[in-house]
Amino acid sequence: MEEDGRYRVLVCEDDGLLRTTLERGLRRAGYLVDPVSTGGAAVRTAATSPPDAVVLDIGLPDADGRDVCQALRAQGCTAGVVFLTARHHTDDVLSGFAVGGDDYVRKPFEFAELLARVAGVIRRRPYMATQAEPGPEDERLQVDPATHSIRYGDSEVSLSPTEFRFLACLISRRPEVVRRAELVAAGWPGALHVGENTLDQYVTRARRKLAQIDFPQTLENVRGVGYRLR
Repeated sequence: MEEDGRYRVLVCEDDGLLRTTLERGLRRAGYLVDPVSTGGAAVRTAATSPPDAVVLDIGLPDADGRDVCQALRAQGCTAGVVFLTARHHTDDVLSGFAVGGDDYVRKPFEFAELLARVAGVIRRRPYMATQAEPGPEDERLQVDPATHSIRYGDSEVSLSPTEFRFLACLISRRPEVVRRAELVAAGWPGALHVGENTLDQYVTRARRKLAQIDFPQTLENVRGVGYRLR
């Protein structure tokens, strides 16, 4: 919340007409609005102007909106996220929740419904809707959903889409333990089955990629539960 009592909403939608409609409607409802058209711009804007809520299209030109949500969470954004989606399959909706989304609206939608969803995620996350203070490792760690890469200091490493989702989930939740089932849901959205060996292989890959950029935190195995980054 801003000093004047208004909430800030980040709107990420590549359709210009819809983005303008959302911006105007939210402003009329009393919100401060930051409209952007790409996932990369959403991540950069959230870093400088922490939002209280994010309206995020899943189908963006530079990145999957779910990857953008992961990147926002990884950089400490705790705002409520409302996904906009033209997809109607249940797995698409559930995968949005798995990566840190709070609600969704299917296109086409009534604007009154969107307003209710935005107000709902702000109301449910009042104690969290600010940007987390960065620690020493966070100050130089960047997660980019457009290039599927992570950067630390002057080092950068490219990731496959699955590696990106897997690592972004761990980064966003550190230092808490992330259960194996949660990592599977984030890394392989909609997958019916992911074997134990496959998950272990991605743990090894994640450790290798973090070592490549000399990131000081370690990916630990918490036996019988899952993994944590600390």
